[in-house]
Parts: sequence; C-alpha cells; structure tokens
Amino acid sequence: MKQILLITDGCSNVGVSPVIAAAQAQTEGVTVNVIGVVDQGELGMLGSEEIREIAAAGGGMSRIVNSGQLSQTVQMMTRKTVTTTIQHAVGKELQSILGHSQLEQLPPQQRADVVQVIDKMSETSSLRVALLIDASASMKPKMVAVREAIHDLLLSLRARTGQSELAVFHFPSTKDRDAHLEMDLNWTNELANLDRMFYKINMKGTTPTGPALLATLQFVTGKPFAESTEDGMLSDYVV
Repeated sequence: MKQILLITDGCSNVGVSPVIAAAQAQTEGVTVNVIGVVDQGELGMLGSEEIREIAAAGGGMSRIVNSGQLSQTVQMMTRKTVTTTIQHAVGKELQSILGHSQLEQLPPQQRADVVQVIDKMSETSSLRVALLIDASASMKPKMVAVREAIHDLLLSLRARTGQSELAVFHFPSTKDRDAHLEMDLNWTNELANLDRMFYKINMKGTTPTGPALLATLQFVTGKPFAESTEDGMLSDYVV
C-alpha cells in the first residue's frame, strides 16, 4: 500500500491546484492524507478549507491540529488509513461473493472472523508512506514538531510486522530555484541522519503544494507525470 501524507498550513500559491494533484494521485492508486497545522484568523480558515479539499480529492483523511498534537496524529492517520484501505478491499470481495459489502449483515461469527483478518492484514501488509512537508516561511515555527513527528512515525512503522518504509520530502526546494520539491530521505525504516534532516532547510515564502504533490506522486509510483501549463486539464489550474 502506498500513501502520501502532507503536512502543511494550507494556502498554496504556486502552480497547479493541489486538489487536482491529489485527485490525480487517487487515480494512480495512491491515497493522499493531509494534516493541517494552521494559524488563527482568515488565513487559517482558508488553509483549513484547502486542506479538507485536498484530502477529499485524494481519497484520504484530513485533520487540523496544533504543533503539540502533530506526532500522535501522524501515527494515528497512517495506521487508520491502512485499515480503511483494507476494509475497502474486503468490502469489494464481500460484494462480489455475497452481493453486499456490509460487515453488519454477516452472522456474528463470520463478522468476527472478517474483522480479525482485517486487523491482521493491517499489521502485516507492506506499507510505503511518502511524507511531504510544507517548508514555506509560515511553517518555520512548527518544524521542531515536524521533526519529532517523523521520528515517532518511523518508530511506529518499525514496530509493525509487515515491511514498512518512509520517504521524506519538503517543498519548495532550497537547492534548485526551478524545482518545487527536494528529497530529504529515500525509502528507509532507519533513524540514521534523521536529526540532521531539517537543519539545512532555508524556509521560503512560496507554497507550491500542487507541483510538490505531483512530483511526490511520480516518485511513489515510478511513473513520469508531465505537468502541462499550455493545454490539457491541469493548465486551467496554474496560477
């Protein structure tokens, strides 16, 4: 199973709409979940609305939290989305076999057996999480909490019996002015070098959430994805 977990305060302002990018991810079989660490006021309200729209388009969940809740929320959402994905797959099998997808319609013992299978698959299935971090200027006060959340998420993934890997990206890039995304950590389940990960980041003002999502999707799927700014569906959403 593959998922993108976006941590942002919302209000993207460069490139393709992140809602359209998230919808593209869902068509590629990659769930997009979003955790919003937003501020108060009008910008916070606008950011929260965008966060909910991105998650809805990406077939995932969204949560609005403060910095102190970030670590626990990252772990909870990762595990819950794995369970939800498996539940959907089991529901499809029930539909094809029994003509319905509702666990509640099964006899008690069969229902208990199915739930047990779901729980086991949630723990043993292979999982890859691409963590995408908004490193725009407004996120600077929250980066300590982000680093702690990544540390705790890696520990949580390593505790699973199934193969689990994490990749980490931030946007915008601090190395290439023309790039929207920068990789901090390739697929791994190790904690080495994690503490040094964010010290090199120079927080910038732009927030290219949509282009960063598309670039992360390309990495996760291994399929090249061309963002058109001249024609096609995506061109209408470039600002």
